[in-house]
Order: sequence, then structure tokens, then C-alpha cells
Amino acid sequence: MPGMIANILDARAFAILARVLLTLVFWSSGLAKLFEFDANAVMMEGFGLSPGWLVNTATLILQIGASLMIILNRSVWLASGALAEFTVLTIPIAHPFWAKDGEEAFRDMTVALEHVSEIGGLALVAILSRKH
Repeated sequence: MPGMIANILDARAFAILARVLLTLVFWSSGLAKLFEFDANAVMMEGFGLSPGWLVNTATLILQIGASLMIILNRSVWLASGALAEFTVLTIPIAHPFWAKDGEEAFRDMTVALEHVSEIGGLALVAILSRKH
């Protein structure tokens, strides 16, 4: 490996940036749920999750809190596990591609596959956090 690449990969700032980017989808969604609280509470109700205000509150706390734990490299195994379980649960609730047809099914299947890839990233960050 070229020395410059090794230096980047060994840099603490690069590790923090990678954790920020890995969790971007979660903390940005959590902030959106906070700033557009009422609309997101209604959306939760639309998925059959009630009361919407409580589910939205719990979700945004999980998304922001677990993201911060990963970014700060604190109990990464716990935060990654919680976000992974949350992400798995969103597939049947919000992206049930098997119950849809055509382009809508394809779109939800693509999102579900992206979720599975994100879970792989969460597992990897938990593994790597044990080594540092």
C-alpha cells in the first residue's frame, strides 16, 4: 500500500470522518424527525405505529444517540447493534417490496438491499472498534 494511503487510513480524523459518513443516513433522518416532528409522527401513524408522537420520539433518540455513540467511538457494539436491528425492522414496515408490483416493488427492494448493505457497514464498524 502506498505510504500516503496508509497515512490517511491511520489518521484519527479519517476514522472520525468515516464514522460520520456511515451514520449520516441515521443522524440526518433523526434531525429531520426532530425538526419536522408533527409530519413525521403522522407518517409513523401511517405505517401503523402508534402513538405516532411516541414512536417518532423513540426513533429520533435512537438515530441521533446511536450515531453519536458510533462517531465518538463509545459502546460502538451497542449502538451498531441497535441501529442494525432498527434498520432490519424498517424493511417489512416501510419497504415491503414482496407485497408490491412493478416499479414500486423495485424501488422498495433497492432500498431494502441498501439497508442490508448499511447493516454490513454497522457490523464492520463494531468489529473495527474492538481493534482500536
